[in-house]
Amino acid sequence: MRFLFSLFLSFFTVYTLTIRSSFAQEIDLDAGEQVFSQNCVACHAGGNNSVSPLKTLKLDALSTYSKDSIEAIKYQVENGAGAMPAFADRLSDEEIYNVANFVLNQSKNNNW
Repeated sequence: MRFLFSLFLSFFTVYTLTIRSSFAQEIDLDAGEQVFSQNCVACHAGGNNSVSPLKTLKLDALSTYSKDSIEAIKYQVENGAGAMPAFADRLSDEEIYNVANFVLNQSKNNNW
């Protein structure tokens, strides 16, 4: 019984630390802008999409295609889709998080 309690307590501690660290990640929009400039601007200059003109980074298009959240944008950047390549092997988790926040911030503030 003691062993099970100890095992449960270990798992709970690891789980709690994992959850806290994901919430503690800070947003760096400047770093996100730099990642965007280095990796995304060739196809998405000005929030447009040179490959698929309807799928822009503007808020109405992001909403239409259910890409209007940080998690959805992160998933798209990590895994790619259609003509868009996956960036999970090229960018760190932090870079992906920052560029996702940059894209959503630009869209929500109509800054494209």
